[in-house]
Amino acid sequence: MIEVQNLTVRQGSFTLPKVSFRVQRGQYAVLMGKSGTGKTTILEAICGLRKISGGSIRIDDVDVTHWSPPDRNTGYMPQDLALFPTLNVRENLEFALDIRWSSRRKKAEKVAFLANMLGLEHLLKRRVQGLSGGEAQRVALGRALSFEPSALLLDEPLSALDAITHSSSQKLLKDINRQTGVTVLHVTHNQDEADALADVCIRLPEINQSEL
Repeated sequence: MIEVQNLTVRQGSFTLPKVSFRVQRGQYAVLMGKSGTGKTTILEAICGLRKISGGSIRIDDVDVTHWSPPDRNTGYMPQDLALFPTLNVRENLEFALDIRWSSRRKKAEKVAFLANMLGLEHLLKRRVQGLSGGEAQRVALGRALSFEPSALLLDEPLSALDAITHSSSQKLLKDINRQTGVTVLHVTHNQDEADALADVCIRLPEINQSEL
């Protein structure tokens, strides 16, 4: 479950004013709105990467508003994927487990599970620079899922993919939601993508900064 109440963020000349919504546990929610309405800002605030000016954030009925990012148990996949170029695919998948001091056995089991689910078994030793767009997307998704987060936050995860890969990735995302039960909040501008994936669609209104 993800719940934000009266979420307010101020950054320079931009203000995100009092946004509220709730995503039920296990739902696949899509967040839509025109450029400049604060979609990425909301994801960053939920996972703790963006300081908020007011309001509250709850994950699975726990108020995490003032918690550090690692303690919120949210997996975040940014639009640029942010894979670590000095690490291979296996090491990228292990990264979040390493910083949580997971055992060698747990890391091996989790990587094997993710590689099977995401079709990455043959890529585990490959550096990320040599991956296709779809392969890189699956690695970033696996890294975000590796520690079994309560909520998965996706910032336009399919925007850079070709039509064929886009279609197969849509199915993959929905399958992951159903198989793991993770609550998903997915930002997109693509209405067809939203129609295919969303249990619930959240639309942000345009913001007139001059009126704030």
